[in-house]
Amino acid sequence: MSNLELKTTVDCKQGSVRAVRYNVDGSYAITSGSDKKIKLWNPQTGLMLKTYGGHANEVTDAIGSCDSCHILSASLDRSIIYWDVTTAQPLRRLRCHAGGVTCVAFSEDSNVALSGAKDNLVMCWDIRTRKLEPIQTMNEAKDCITRIIVNEFEILVSSLDGCIRRYDLRKGELTCDDVGEPIVYMAQTKDTKCTLVACSDNVLRLLDNDNAESLATYRGHRADDFQVECGILSNDSQIVCGSSNGEAFIWDLVDEKVISRLSIGSGVVHSLTTHPTTDDIMFANKREFQLWGPID
Repeated sequence: MSNLELKTTVDCKQGSVRAVRYNVDGSYAITSGSDKKIKLWNPQTGLMLKTYGGHANEVTDAIGSCDSCHILSASLDRSIIYWDVTTAQPLRRLRCHAGGVTCVAFSEDSNVALSGAKDNLVMCWDIRTRKLEPIQTMNEAKDCITRIIVNEFEILVSSLDGCIRRYDLRKGELTCDDVGEPIVYMAQTKDTKCTLVACSDNVLRLLDNDNAESLATYRGHRADDFQVECGILSNDSQIVCGSSNGEAFIWDLVDEKVISRLSIGSGVVHSLTTHPTTDDIMFANKREFQLWGPID
């Protein structure tokens, strides 16, 4: 895994790239831009397939549905849009947040959309209906929502208040784990047993989901007040994180040692996405994305 090489570099031509995401099977990629647009890509060839325009401010996050037929996007215009991938037309435009929307997520069957925002709220939307009001609002966070992860029986929410809130959908219970530092991003292992949090103190922490015990810490990268994203490789054996100095760091999950430092470019490497089944990683840096993968 330490032998990675640069495969593709693409100037997205959509201002600063705010987020890059693989779709569910890793065959496509979605980028969110400061130019208020979303773009769909073939990451292997760098071919731009479709552009989606309709937000009134920069797009902060966008993800694909479980069947890759729809895209959900978040924007600082305080709205989320539910898009048809093929026609590039917005099917729903939902606006109830009082602040810019920072992150979005789908339920496992993609029938419910979730949004987190600078108003400290998480809202759940039934996108199968024409209802313009959320079906549920979670108001326990004390600061900006930074990430939402949805599993079959659980919703995980991270916030700048330093807490991970776990909403158990079966029991209807809320568990709050206080990390003690503002959480700027969160990822979860494929086996859903551990959660990785990137904190503003330049430390990544791996937490046990059963008791919130800290299992490992990873250091070396710099956040410097930026929301620098982290990820876990498909085999759950390596940790990856961007850095404010133009690099990306890869650690061994077990022994916590840096096994690779990738030179992405100047500026902040703030967003990344790990391929669901291979060791490919995409990074966002300024106006472009880069695809890195194992050396052929």
